[in-house]
Amino acid sequence: MRDTQTRRHSSLAFAASALGLTFAAPVLAGDAAERLTERLDPLESYQASFEQRILDGSGDRLQSAHGEMWLSRPGLLRWEVDAPYSQIVVSDGDDVYLYDPDLEQVTIQVMDDRVTHTPALLLSGSASDLTESYEVFYEQDDGDDVFTLVPISADTLFEELSMVFDADTLTALWMMDSTGQRTSITFSDIINNGNIDRSQFDFDIPEGTDVIREEL
Repeated sequence: MRDTQTRRHSSLAFAASALGLTFAAPVLAGDAAERLTERLDPLESYQASFEQRILDGSGDRLQSAHGEMWLSRPGLLRWEVDAPYSQIVVSDGDDVYLYDPDLEQVTIQVMDDRVTHTPALLLSGSASDLTESYEVFYEQDDGDDVFTLVPISADTLFEELSMVFDADTLTALWMMDSTGQRTSITFSDIINNGNIDRSQFDFDIPEGTDVIREEL
């Protein structure tokens, strides 16, 4: 039972902090940041299905999940994991809700800098803020454009984050943390700049749910 709960908490943390792997970078950081800004600035909203995987340092799969996500700038995100466990992450621009319906528990975090620097929420912020907080590197891999972000500050959840684009469309996110654990998310059924109802980013706490509010 304890192992099951540990895997569930690990999966929820994974959903909240989403993704990656690692790449080298032959393009100068300033040029790479400009190229990334050109990709991200036109992005007002994004929705897709996703598959996410956690790999250990040797590349063996530790965990996998799939679901759907919706994003709208500035600061709005809904991330729903369908399987193996149902989990929901919602940002309404002020707070982030991490909800586990099976455990009947929701954790609420204020949208401070630490939270907004999680990979999924990075996409909902401004491109200029992104390029000010990270060194950006660029390379092509099998026809895809790969931008690798290395945090300038040590107070982040990852060592490297890569964004993979097919032309102007984001198709994958890769992340590596300080332990060498790698996480990847690949997107499908992608809609760029579609109409997303604002209510998608509201979260009403179900009756009977345990509420944990994390203070700054």
